[in-house]
Amino acid sequence: ARAAIADVERIEAKYSRYRDGSLVSAINRAAGGAPVAIDDETSALLAYADACHRASGGRFDITSGALRRAWDFRRSPPRVPDAREIDALLPLVDWRSVEWGERSVRLPRAGMEIDLGGIGKEYAADRVAVIAIDAGIAHGFVNLAGDVRAWGGRPDGARWNVGIRHPRVDGVAIGSIELADGAVATSGDYERGFVVDGRRYCHILDATTGWPVDGWQSMSVVAPLCIVAGSGATVGMLLGDDAPGW
Repeated sequence: ARAAIADVERIEAKYSRYRDGSLVSAINRAAGGAPVAIDDETSALLAYADACHRASGGRFDITSGALRRAWDFRRSPPRVPDAREIDALLPLVDWRSVEWGERSVRLPRAGMEIDLGGIGKEYAADRVAVIAIDAGIAHGFVNLAGDVRAWGGRPDGARWNVGIRHPRVDGVAIGSIELADGAVATSGDYERGFVVDGRRYCHILDATTGWPVDGWQSMSVVAPLCIVAGSGATVGMLLGDDAPGW
């Protein structure tokens, strides 16, 4: 357990955009300048982010971090940014222009940012499972802020029962999923957001428009890996009416 927790902390220290010493912060500071060296782990995460970008038609874009300059979901009282603010930032949201490979990454324009928040926590949950299974732990689960990875079922042979939070009623489950091996992740409009003039604005931003999604209240996905479940739920929220077919 200590080894697994240490790896979660390692991943946060390496990839959090809120930590000045993180690799992500170093990449963002270098925007418009020289490439930044990366390792195999980071290259693999960028490759997965690229796959999510393509699957979502560009709506899932890890360079959308620049939009946080306009959208502050912790501000009190809340404020809806002016459309001109959003339009001014959209040229900085452009994953296709990023130069990346196995050994380096470069953001071509000053002011660009990457944010791995859409896949980092889920990747950490998968790493916990790998470390625990390698250590001989036959039954277990990890829950990182609602993203769940389970393995081996319960010791008595039953499956784990994962509750799905009601998106509008605190403390109430809207359903549950039984799971022996695999992951469940939920994306919704309720975790970070605000309501102004009767309209809800959530933290899930469509990178093609710069504005929050406005459709599903909540979406849960079951997958073999937590990173797949989590990104699938987020892409589903972004795809709106096209999500069930996708």
